[in-house]
Amino acid sequence: MRAQDSRQRLHWPKTVAQARAIQQSLRDRVITRDRLRAPRRVAGIDVGFEHDGSITRAAVVVLDFPSLEPLEHAIVRRKTRFPYVPGYLSFREAPAVLAALRRLRSTPDLILCDGQGFAHPRRFGLACHLGLLANLPSIGVAKSRLIGQHAALGPGRGEWVPLVDDGERIGAVLRTRAGVRPVYVSIGHRISLETAIDYVLRCTTRYRLPETTRQAHRLASG
Repeated sequence: MRAQDSRQRLHWPKTVAQARAIQQSLRDRVITRDRLRAPRRVAGIDVGFEHDGSITRAAVVVLDFPSLEPLEHAIVRRKTRFPYVPGYLSFREAPAVLAALRRLRSTPDLILCDGQGFAHPRRFGLACHLGLLANLPSIGVAKSRLIGQHAALGPGRGEWVPLVDDGERIGAVLRTRAGVRPVYVSIGHRISLETAIDYVLRCTTRYRLPETTRQAHRLASG
């Protein structure tokens, strides 16, 4: 992973036009099928900002699976080098996240990102970008919808409906707890949507969000 990160450092953009070109050039490399082993360690990723956004604070927490007991975590602070632009958040957040992943003692088997993956205007959100750069299976679990439409969702835990954009299934709207607002699940890399839904549910206990997201958020928020 370290060598791949080093090569990609040369390609971090300075403008939105450059970022869009990178998304379009890399999106076809995303693997949308299951290419993962049964996970023993699942990681959650979240990002916060300090000093009026000038510092990016990335947190990665690794949990045992399926017990979801914490194993280790890493926090990295980096100077923010890309502006906040919806649809391009990976260029703002990924450099610090990749640095945090490098600090872990062991490599996680699966990453759950607090954000979009394939459910993105160019089908290349944060979960896709991180999964591809780190060469790890990854899932996007977003709290809100970026794009797409969906049918009505039933009230029970585990119920889901496809999230569709321009006739293409880009993700799923998933109820993780009965009667609470859903989350928006999409693949990142090396995983199918059905498998991603299964792991999101298995990482979710009595709260709306997966434990990976909840614990990473606490660290990223300081």
